[in-house]
Amino acid sequence: MIEEAVVSRVLGAALRTGGDFAEVFAEDKRSASALLDDGRVEELSSGRDRGAGIRVVVGDTTGFAHTADLSEDGLRAAAEAAAAAAKGGGGGTREVALDRRPTTNPSVVALQPGDVPKARKVELLRRADEAARGRHGSITQVTARYGDSRRRILVANSDGLLAEDEQVRTLFSVGVVASGDTGMQTGRRSIGHTIGFELFDRYDVAELANEAADRAVIKLAARPAPSGEVPVVIGKGGGGVLFHEACGHGLEADLVAKSASVFKGRRGELVASPLVTLIDDGTMGGEWGAYGIDDEGSPAQRNVLIEDGVLTDYMWDFLRARKEGRERSGNGRRQSYQHLPMVRMTNTFLVNGEEDPADIIAATPNGVFVADLGGGQVNTATGDFVFGMTEAYLIEDGKITEPIREGNLIGNGPKVLQDIDALGNDFAMGSPGTCGKDGQGVPVGDGVPTLRVARLTIGGTAA
Repeated sequence: MIEEAVVSRVLGAALRTGGDFAEVFAEDKRSASALLDDGRVEELSSGRDRGAGIRVVVGDTTGFAHTADLSEDGLRAAAEAAAAAAKGGGGGTREVALDRRPTTNPSVVALQPGDVPKARKVELLRRADEAARGRHGSITQVTARYGDSRRRILVANSDGLLAEDEQVRTLFSVGVVASGDTGMQTGRRSIGHTIGFELFDRYDVAELANEAADRAVIKLAARPAPSGEVPVVIGKGGGGVLFHEACGHGLEADLVAKSASVFKGRRGELVASPLVTLIDDGTMGGEWGAYGIDDEGSPAQRNVLIEDGVLTDYMWDFLRARKEGRERSGNGRRQSYQHLPMVRMTNTFLVNGEEDPADIIAATPNGVFVADLGGGQVNTATGDFVFGMTEAYLIEDGKITEPIREGNLIGNGPKVLQDIDALGNDFAMGSPGTCGKDGQGVPVGDGVPTLRVARLTIGGTAA
């Protein structure tokens, strides 16, 4: 995107007034999307976002500027603005010698989505719409969405780093509404991987639409969720978001440093059931949160956060690790070139256990089985959370019985970690997600095997 000699001179300009550290982050992102709603194509769009963000660090102060002008003059102007914002001093000129680092991307792209005609993408939407409507007579609305992106990044800094990466992501989702005597109920199914259009060689959009329709129709006959503290079995894949939100954010080093994490100062302590090993892994080829390098040029890594219940480490960005004399963990991420990086998760998951999921259900006389969780709210300083249950069932006499609706899971992340008393051997990743933090969103994945939490509060509406 930018010649190496130009990058070197821009970094030198950024440090001219005495900065301690300077960085150039350049990005060229192309994206396309299509939306079909109620049988009509409502959106068919494509776009390109291209520019660079430059930050300069002086002591504890960071100056940041971004520009869509990737000419040398445009980059120099942004560098000088960032340096001025950092209030550097001292004068002089510093030349930066760059060392290009090889990048190994864990994901392989067979067919670039940008090479696929738009008509073929729209046909996927129509197939999903027809399948869902033909599945049940109670289906009254279908919304299908397709999206893809191709993101190229370049990262260079005054330590001599120069690295590049390309990240291709393809996404498809379908949501349906079913209407019956109990009103309207919704069902949703989504897939997304860091691969190309070959995603649709792996998944049949008609099958995805049928699954979404089934979820909505099942809920038409669901009874209101009970209230109270009960054992809760969380199904494979769909419960990963609970651990991402309720535990993962508390293990991000920036929140720890701000005393906004319940896990502050607890490295080396038993913080979870010995069954629990929690990992964040940006090297999982094809998964939604995978990449070759993070947005500070650090290679993606597999980071063990909790091992056999013991908190082993936090996730780190480049500058914070540099300041603390720590190894980088490859977790410095940003939404775009217009944003500063911060510590973010990639693919966060609980490692497989040894129990048969059927045995976990059979050993639970009464409780709730949660097949899928929706959105929620978490206080990272305390770990308290509330999550909606988008698909859940009663467990009665060791068997999954009636579906329930309109319920929330209410609890505390660290307490949940301690109360996990059974872990299945059926690990799966969940649906692709976008994690929001401080106004920025980045793609993330999460996953779990089937597991049981001995005690968890259900907030339901049943009398």
